[in-house]
Amino acid sequence: MKRILLYSVPVMISMIWLILTQQTCNPISIKGPEFLKFYLMLVLGFYASVMIIKSFKENSSKTTLYFMILILLLGIVKLIKGLIIGKPVGYLVMILIVEGIILLCQPGLSSNNKHKQI
Repeated sequence: MKRILLYSVPVMISMIWLILTQQTCNPISIKGPEFLKFYLMLVLGFYASVMIIKSFKENSSKTTLYFMILILLLGIVKLIKGLIIGKPVGYLVMILIVEGIILLCQPGLSSNNKHKQI
């Protein structure tokens, strides 16, 4: 439960910033530089919270993986929208590549299932 709360803090901070500065709750609808500010706050805050949890000597969980995938999907959706509109998306592509590499470098999640031996 504390992981979900800790991971929710950067999401809430990013959303509050989005509402206060852009007067919207939809990050997909904002323009490029403002989206990059929002996205960088979200990504850096999330990975800071991951480092905080790792400092408590806890392992990665499915929650971490799900949050990473959701953040990556948000960036991919905005990338596709930017490509369709014809806007430059170079910085977002670089952020997504780094995020994808980090996602691939995550250690495999171990199963808690105990196999019965016959």
